[in-house]
Amino acid sequence: MSNLFDLTGKVVVAIGGNSTLGASMSKGLADHGAKLAIVGRNLEKAEAVAQEIIASGGEAKAFQADVSDLETVKKAAEEIEEWAGGWDVILNAPGKNSSTPFLELDTEEWDDIMDVNLKGLVFSTQIFAKKMIEQKRKGSIINISSVSSTTPLSRVFTYSASKAGVNSVTQFLAREFAPYGIRVNAIIPGFFPAEQNRKILDKDRIDSIMKHTPMARFGEPEELQGAAVYLASDKASGFVTGTFLRVDGGFGSMTI
Repeated sequence: MSNLFDLTGKVVVAIGGNSTLGASMSKGLADHGAKLAIVGRNLEKAEAVAQEIIASGGEAKAFQADVSDLETVKKAAEEIEEWAGGWDVILNAPGKNSSTPFLELDTEEWDDIMDVNLKGLVFSTQIFAKKMIEQKRKGSIINISSVSSTTPLSRVFTYSASKAGVNSVTQFLAREFAPYGIRVNAIIPGFFPAEQNRKILDKDRIDSIMKHTPMARFGEPEELQGAAVYLASDKASGFVTGTFLRVDGGFGSMTI
């Protein structure tokens, strides 16, 4: 019997794979046989994730790139191609957040967050997808969005706007890349304790989140692994593109 979730032979480029959620999804993909290129701005953190994967019997290598500096992304793409020959899956998990109220927001902060969460994601995808198309490698692009992309939340205005953009990009590219056999989907995580959102999680905020989350708890990073593996697998999700897979404890079913 074939394993729907066997990723043996697949190469995954995990952009932001050194982050809390990106690292967890990368480990889950590696556990199912994928070879992981962990791409992060902080090379030391990326190397730590790669070493964890290797220690668990997987195959991985760390690469340095900052998605707000596309020359570093191009360099990383060249290094990954030299290492692995190409790639089959792109996991887009870069992220930057801020709790600045709307009326205090300035253009510098707006540009900084957008450069990572939206512009960086778009043009990193362009770099890696071009090579997939040139090599005629079918595969999957998995964008990491957020519950704030569909539900208005206080204190994360710019982040929310950037993730709403990610949703739009996901659907556009699903149509754009379908003729090449490249599927494009997004995971919409609920509230997970990650570095970028700890600053907004005071007691009142936590109480409000729990009130609107039917499962009444935060997600664990490992709980995103199944969604990532499913969307990476051609066997499991070969006819799935342009969709949003919510992993949010029921948050999306509630009215704020």
